[in-house]
Amino acid sequence: MIPDHIEEIELQGLLPRVFAREELPYSEVWRRTVVFRRGGRYLVESASGGGKSSLAAFIMGARRDYEGRLLFDGRDASSLGITDWQEIRRARIAYLPQELALFPELSAIDNILLKGEICGGVDMQRVEGWMERLGITARRDYPAGRLSIGQQQRVALIRSLCQPFDFILLDEPVSHLDEANNRLAAGIVEEEAGRQGAAVITFSVGNPLLIENPVKMNL
Repeated sequence: MIPDHIEEIELQGLLPRVFAREELPYSEVWRRTVVFRRGGRYLVESASGGGKSSLAAFIMGARRDYEGRLLFDGRDASSLGITDWQEIRRARIAYLPQELALFPELSAIDNILLKGEICGGVDMQRVEGWMERLGITARRDYPAGRLSIGQQQRVALIRSLCQPFDFILLDEPVSHLDEANNRLAAGIVEEEAGRQGAAVITFSVGNPLLIENPVKMNL
């Protein structure tokens, strides 16, 4: 049974198995004890290939090829069943993957609405406002596959916000956005995370979401 909220995500000696026999550079995350707390702001930085997408996938339960322990409020993730993970993904942890994972044949708005239907509904007024602020209202009915990569990234960002969450994981969320759109995206994420009392964890190689004063960690 998953509680109404997840307050802490703790890593205890976590390490991707593929790194187990390698001599790794200094890391503030791998093989250490790290706690992400609900309501916090975090930036996990690494060089390409450092494992940031792997860490996000571990937290989401999409991969389990790691050593060490991953805990949700003290409960080991290895003890969670399918129903637990469904509830976590539906209402506890939101996720924007680096590859975006949009359905190319569906319109921008249908990609967003589909996520909302799965997770309990969409506040259309809020969604329309986000699309307008990010300059993609005119593309709302275009197939996602016909959008530019920057437009797709903005659609995927909005989609990731269309659910209840205690933590939101954003893997390279602004890699194809200019600084002006980065700031707009950061403002929207801050507002929605603040409204839900949630933590923001951004994973980035070198172009992070412009969240103010995050706790920075190097992989």
